[in-house]
Amino acid sequence: MTLYIDGDACPVKAEAERVATRHKLPMVLVSNGGLRPSQNPLVQIVVVDQGADEADKWIAERCGPGDIVITSDIPLAAKCVEAGARCLRPNGDALTAANIGQQLAMRDLMADLRAANPLGMQGGGKGFTKADRSRFLDVLEREVRAATR
Repeated sequence: MTLYIDGDACPVKAEAERVATRHKLPMVLVSNGGLRPSQNPLVQIVVVDQGADEADKWIAERCGPGDIVITSDIPLAAKCVEAGARCLRPNGDALTAANIGQQLAMRDLMADLRAANPLGMQGGGKGFTKADRSRFLDVLEREVRAATR
């Protein structure tokens, strides 16, 4: 089992590292660059080429059954779920075979609405909270335990 983190703009890298360390799991942080190296021997930093979705492609090609992927990217999550991996958003929401189709459809709908901007609204979703961080830790801990059974 490996814990893969879509590292660009992921707000829970430190929390994921704590869980990985507690369970002695390898953790791979994948990004286009700019991540601080970790002194933790369980953490591998992978810097991919610059370009759209290069980190996503790298993770999708390597993850599989028993792995856990942390990402906010719905298309990446869909590929990882298809490969048999467990997927979590940084707020702790699980992305599964049962809900990924709906998540993809909602993502596309929201992109269309933002592009049309019928009400002249500005972007920006709700902020990341302490409750989100706490929920993520709880859900990740449960997912790791479930995956090791």
